[in-house]
Amino acid sequence: MAVIRALAEADLAAAQRLVRVAFGTYLGAPDPERFWTDRDYVRGRFGAPHIAAFAAEEEGALVGSNFAIKWGSVGFFGPVSIRPDMQNRAIGQSLVAAACDRFAAWGTRHAGLFTFAGSARHVHLYGKFGFHPRFLTAVLAAPAGPVGGMRPGSRYSALSESERGESLAAARELCDALYAGLDLGAEIRTVAARQLGDTVLSRDGGGRLAGFAICHWGPDSEAGAETCFVKFAAIRPGPGDGERFEALLDACAALACEIGMKRVEAGVNLAREEAYRRMLARGFRTQIQ
Repeated sequence: MAVIRALAEADLAAAQRLVRVAFGTYLGAPDPERFWTDRDYVRGRFGAPHIAAFAAEEEGALVGSNFAIKWGSVGFFGPVSIRPDMQNRAIGQSLVAAACDRFAAWGTRHAGLFTFAGSARHVHLYGKFGFHPRFLTAVLAAPAGPVGGMRPGSRYSALSESERGESLAAARELCDALYAGLDLGAEIRTVAARQLGDTVLSRDGGGRLAGFAICHWGPDSEAGAETCFVKFAAIRPGPGDGERFEALLDACAALACEIGMKRVEAGVNLAREEAYRRMLARGFRTQIQ
């Protein structure tokens, strides 16, 4: 029987391999051992102050892993990875239960996950814990540019310490207007500290924060080869939000060009129909739902 414990630093290499092989096998990759070697879902998350990492161990071997992430009042978990030969042994259930227990300890008010919409097995597993399908999320990609008239944003990494503090406070205020208690500060700081990418900040004519996007790139990040991956983005709600959304997309495209990435990848929930249509109009196309 698998024992659930905290993931340790000594587990990291095995956990990285586990993620590659588990997802590569499920997705039918010809060589699961070489799947997702251009990205990393383990080291960038392990040990971060807002992330809890879990391991499933049986007979001294790592057979599963999961990560619970805290964005203020909001939480999500994943990737849940199980060694292919250990499927259907309730290990996934135990790892999801560990994440849910952590959410309860954190006082998380809204929690979710990202999974394969077409997999009845996955949907059934998460349904046991109260997670049920809503709208699809489309992960879209578009060439980075050049785009005429792109409006570049500022980069968090280029700010002074005082400017960083002001920007984090502004981002927290913006997110709180979207969902009470939503806070991406720890994610922004972790991405910068671990050099997983950067956060681009878009401002309006008065200098007020209009939106921000936490972007990954490089082999140690979650982005994939030659990709600027927008892990999280938000704009200030209210009149003019469409224009602010367009400006933030411009800033992401400008960043991708600046760092030499060939494409921008971002997810959008299809309940946000206007955002989805604006992305399609700019050349984004769905890669997975």
